[in-house]
Amino acid sequence: MLANFEFPTRQVLWALTFSSQLVLLVVLLGRDRARRYPWFTAGIALYALRLMAELLLVGRMAPLVLQTVFLSLGDLGVVVGLLVVVEMARRAFIGAPRSLWIANTAGLLVVAGGVLSVWGPWPVWAKLAWGSIMVKLQLMQLAAQKGDTLAQLLTLGVGLMVVLFGRRYKAGWRTHTHMIAIGLATVAITWLGIQQSWQVIARTVHPQSQQEYEHLLALGNSLMNTNKIVYIAALIWWIVWLWRDEPGTETPLAVEPEPTPETTPKPEPTESPVEK
Repeated sequence: MLANFEFPTRQVLWALTFSSQLVLLVVLLGRDRARRYPWFTAGIALYALRLMAELLLVGRMAPLVLQTVFLSLGDLGVVVGLLVVVEMARRAFIGAPRSLWIANTAGLLVVAGGVLSVWGPWPVWAKLAWGSIMVKLQLMQLAAQKGDTLAQLLTLGVGLMVVLFGRRYKAGWRTHTHMIAIGLATVAITWLGIQQSWQVIARTVHPQSQQEYEHLLALGNSLMNTNKIVYIAALIWWIVWLWRDEPGTETPLAVEPEPTPETTPKPEPTESPVEK
């Protein structure tokens, strides 16, 4: 019964995610938001491409080639995710002093790097068989996993800074930068919380039977579905706010001035039959 329920749930979440991404891309391009947020737009498009590749390529390619494709997309997604963080920071804190930029960037990198160093297991470098194709795939997977974690940590940090200090610069309440940062931070904190919860479960729970193992898998699927639902909610949030104009940017309708005696045209005199 669980399998019969999980299959449509996964498909429904996939369809909702993909359709919401397409709508968001239409809003970004149609409302001319992509010009201001090119890397955010690229990140949404790349995620949609990964979902489409999952639908079209799984089961139709050799496992090794398929794994290489998805790991390459994952590594590319890490690079784009880091560029999105830089883009949000630049848009939010235009005009901030250079010294403040350097101090905050260094502090954020130190904190995120420290958390990343103790986040999850790291491979034993001495035991890796350097030069083999499997090691290359493992390094690509490690870069995707650790890079994604670093991007989420930096996204959360920048999002908190935008919420707390954005009003002093160019990211006040209801601005597009502020709303994008809120959505990104929400997705990041949900992703980090789910990842940490799953790591704790994997270290502490040791199933002793097939039923316990299936229950553990069901719990993992529920956590992943929760992450997808939060991401869909963020997509809807971005669609709504990016469709709207920022406060103070609406173009007022032109109002014609009322005619005054000085501006009212006078009728030209006409000749009467007597004068003729």
